[in-house]
Amino acid sequence: MLVFPRIQDTALDLNHFDTIQAFPECGGTGIFIGTVRNHHEGRAVQALKYTAYAPVAEKMIRAIEQEIQEKYGLHYVRVVHRIGKLDIGDKAIIAVAYAPHRKEAFQACEEAVERVKHEVPVWKEEFYTDGSSQYVAGCCIRQDYDEHEHKHGHHHHHH
Repeated sequence: MLVFPRIQDTALDLNHFDTIQAFPECGGTGIFIGTVRNHHEGRAVQALKYTAYAPVAEKMIRAIEQEIQEKYGLHYVRVVHRIGKLDIGDKAIIAVAYAPHRKEAFQACEEAVERVKHEVPVWKEEFYTDGSSQYVAGCCIRQDYDEHEHKHGHHHHHH
């Protein structure tokens, strides 16, 4: 098994991950690659900068990988997150899941990305084309999780 940091300050690459050949029981690879886009809430983005509290982020990402592997019965779920200054089109996050079937590959991959983005201490600062910049809410803010719950009919009915 390849050993690599989950928080990296150089360009992310799929070659960091173990290959599917190491998992002959798996028939599906779920891969998500998140890149820097050129806009956010109507503002033109020029670049952005990610910073992380690395020791804690490392531990948390590994714990999330572990939990998702157990939940879906998989042998391989890995997520790496880039830190530092990124330009438009640069890779910010890559998640890989190997699973016997595609359904678990998709689900594990999505859940890994959602959890890392919402739970792990990585902060995003956006630089706009007009010269201004701001930190963008992402990490450790669970609002959209709550909305997500409500969509699934877990309503508390008040009589």
